[in-house]
Parts: sequence; structure tokens; C-alpha cells
Amino acid sequence: MGIERAATSEAGGALRLPRARIVPPSAPPPSYEAAVERYLTGAGIAQSSTRIYRISLTTWGWMLRCEPAPTGPARRGAKPATFDLVAIDDPGLPPVLAELAAARADEMDADTVNRELSIVRKAIGWWRAQGWIEADPTTGIERRPVPPDRTKALSKPQIAALWALEASVREKTFWKLLYESAARAEEILSLNIEVLLPADRRGRIVSKGGATEWIHWQSGTAQLLPRLIAGRTHGPLFLTDRRAPARTPGMDICPATGRARLSYRRAEEIFEESTRLLANPLAAPGDFDDLEGWTLHRLRHSALTHEAEDGTSTPMLLARSRHASTRSLERYARPGADAVAQHVAEHDPAGRRSR
Repeated sequence: MGIERAATSEAGGALRLPRARIVPPSAPPPSYEAAVERYLTGAGIAQSSTRIYRISLTTWGWMLRCEPAPTGPARRGAKPATFDLVAIDDPGLPPVLAELAAARADEMDADTVNRELSIVRKAIGWWRAQGWIEADPTTGIERRPVPPDRTKALSKPQIAALWALEASVREKTFWKLLYESAARAEEILSLNIEVLLPADRRGRIVSKGGATEWIHWQSGTAQLLPRLIAGRTHGPLFLTDRRAPARTPGMDICPATGRARLSYRRAEEIFEESTRLLANPLAAPGDFDDLEGWTLHRLRHSALTHEAEDGTSTPMLLARSRHASTRSLERYARPGADAVAQHVAEHDPAGRRSR
């Protein structure tokens, strides 16, 4: 209903203002899948984050439809859940959803579970603000406690052995860039060619908190990048070996080759498998399938640890890691056994006299 107001002009006459318009809420989308796309395009989500958001919301889509989310190989070919968004308001959904979420939490790491829960709650809050749904069925589902990070840095000889492995240009460039930049794997995989400044050896990323920041690399990456890019000018830096599936978002497809952006899951699988014998130097090659390799996170951890061992200052380590406080940095800045042994030897008075 319009509202009319009158005001008095300087001449004493009534000045009639135009009627205020009441904008009706937008029509609800026809399905959950459509609601996800409306959220990703209308809620101000950074373009670099939409891929992670879409994956998380797709995962929760199955559970919101009262089905377990597929995991492992079954997830690759699974189609996103399709159902009416208003089904989220079903009063019988919360207890079923809580059981499904608990079962998934038992299979996944706490960081992934908490990230997915945070993303779906943001989306539900946005849908409720649009008037499309009324309830939040995730109420009562608690975040999982994150265990302390006990990741150990690789030694410098182990890093040297990694560089000596036979691997594709894509893998060599990815691993080098991870180590030299000390960035998170998700940040590196989200890079597009157009945000790189090869002459300055740096690139622009969207960090974990959503801020736009710079990462920097060294000669190893600089020498490999031209071979990896091979004349491409736009699109994802790191690509899969095959053409993108039909449902792949456009921002994750290379316009020149039609291949998709490399996923974290696949990148982790390749790294773990490639490093099994390095991680288990005494194992027989016949035991390969039963071995466990290194994780991608150990490259970031190792880079920061090695810089701390080499005397890099705390302010510079904070800048390199892009942590907000020294408390978050502490677990990285712990010298390894080789560095401690070298320090003790260098400060041995008898050893100095013998030299």
C-alpha cells in the first residue's frame, strides 16, 4: 500500500511527494539447485569462492533431501540433488539431517565438516531473508572440534628429493609454487592466468578470509610457468587432463582448451601417490599400494619452517603466511631435528676451537 506525505514549500503551498514503492519479494526458485545458483550470484560471493561454495552446497543438498552425501569415487559421477526448496521447512527434516551430518562428520576431517556447515548456514540465512523458506534445519548441529595441527615439516633433503621426481610440468609447477609461495593449496588452485604478473614473480589471490592478497614465487616456478601456460592468456592456471564435464561452471573451464580447473581432491591424490616411496624410503616397491605419501599441506608447512630455520623475522613470516597473529604461526615456526642439530654443532665451543 502506498504512503503519501505532504510538505510545505517556501511559498506556503503543499508539496506532494511521489508515492513510496513497496518492492515485492522475488519469486522463489523452482528447485534447490536453482536456489543455490541464485545465492551464488546474488549474495555477493567472491568469484574465486563460488566453486568451493557450490561443492559444499551440493554435498548438503543430498542431506537436505534426507540422503547420505556420496563420498570417494561415488561422488565424481553423482548428480546434484534436485528437490523443491520449500522441503527445507519440513518439520521432520532436522532430526534426520542431524543424523546424516553426524555420520558424514565421522568420515571427514573437522575442517571440511565445519567449512561446509558454515557455508550451508550462510545460504539458508540468505534464502530466509528472501522469504523463500522459514526454517533453518541445521539448528542444533554443532561444529566439530578441530584437533591440533601435528603436521611435521619435510626436511630440506626430502624437498630436494621431491624436486628430483619424474613428474609432469603441471605437477612440478604446482608443487614448486606451493613451496615457494608458502600459500594454501586451495588458493593456488583458484589462480587464473590473467591475475599473474610473471615479470614481478607474483600473483593475486583471494585468501581464506576473503581478502585479496598477493603471493610471491622464486626462480623454480618462474622457469616452469611459461611451459605450463603455453600461450594461454585466460582461465584456470592448473587444468585437468580431460575436457570439462557438461555441468562445469564457466569460470572453471579453460576457454582455449575446454579443460576444467584441477580440483583439490585430484591434486592431493596425485601428490600423495607420487610421494609414497619418498615417505617410506625403506619400503619395498611391491608394498606401494599399502603405503601413504605426503599431503599437500606439508609443502606450505615446510616452506614456513625452513624460513624460520634460516632466520626469517617474525613480521616477514607473518607476511609470507598471511596469518593474523603469531599464535597461528607458532606451529609452523618450529625448527626441525636437522636444524636443531646444526645449531647445536655450530655453537659447540670445542667444535669452534677445532676449526
